[in-house]
Amino acid sequence: MRRHFVVSVAVLFTAAMMVMLAPGSGSAQGDLPQPPKGFQPPPPPPPAPVQPYKPVAITLPGPYSDPSFVAFRKDLAAAAQRKDRAALANLVVGQGFFWVQDKDVADPKKSGIDNLAKAIGLDSPEGSGWDILTADAADDTLAEVPQNQGLFCAPAPPTFDPGAFQTLLGQTDTDPGDWGYPASDGVEVRAAGQPNAQVIEKLGMYFVRVLPETGQTPQGGSPFLHVALPDGKTGFVTVDAVAPLASDQICYTKDAGAWKITGYIGGVSP
Repeated sequence: MRRHFVVSVAVLFTAAMMVMLAPGSGSAQGDLPQPPKGFQPPPPPPPAPVQPYKPVAITLPGPYSDPSFVAFRKDLAAAAQRKDRAALANLVVGQGFFWVQDKDVADPKKSGIDNLAKAIGLDSPEGSGWDILTADAADDTLAEVPQNQGLFCAPAPPTFDPGAFQTLLGQTDTDPGDWGYPASDGVEVRAAGQPNAQVIEKLGMYFVRVLPETGQTPQGGSPFLHVALPDGKTGFVTVDAVAPLASDQICYTKDAGAWKITGYIGGVSP
């Protein structure tokens, strides 16, 4: 749920949220567009052809080191490990929980824990909802939403120039959901989706275009993503080596020194 490269209304909304979080963007949360009631998105157009592009530099977010948040994440990890719904409920706001997809789809008549459970599929027999919370607890980044003081969401986006990124989208005829960024400097790009394939390039700290066709998954191995490089060539990287710009986010507030989960952006279909 957290890592995906699927272009949809929900994902593009999340991408807009992340662009908004970029330092210097100056956008307010209330400025995000809302589709009209009953809006049905048209089928996605064919992907833009691969072409060279000018890299837009990114700086990875650092850890949010507030000791109280570190302690909160430990409590969240423990609740997720035990699959302890009661303990989790104590970490979620009782009322006022928001769940944003193309709009706020949270049920105001239900408690925060019930809305969170539906957002992440907590009752899934496969345990995927608890896996999501485990990943959330492991994420040490956090970003405060501009002009909404006290609301923090994770994962935090990288630092980048929003104007340069918008120019990149226009020049390549792409959407924010088509782009990711390396999880570290020097990610190896291979000629094929195989761990022993030739390394043809190493990624720097800049946005990289992720192509829509399905990547390759070697038998018994990790899947690979097909990416377009700045010089117009293409190659393959392991799926965990490139993070999506548009991803699900969990949001928190801190009240009287206590952190609480207060919202979710993305999630399963309501």
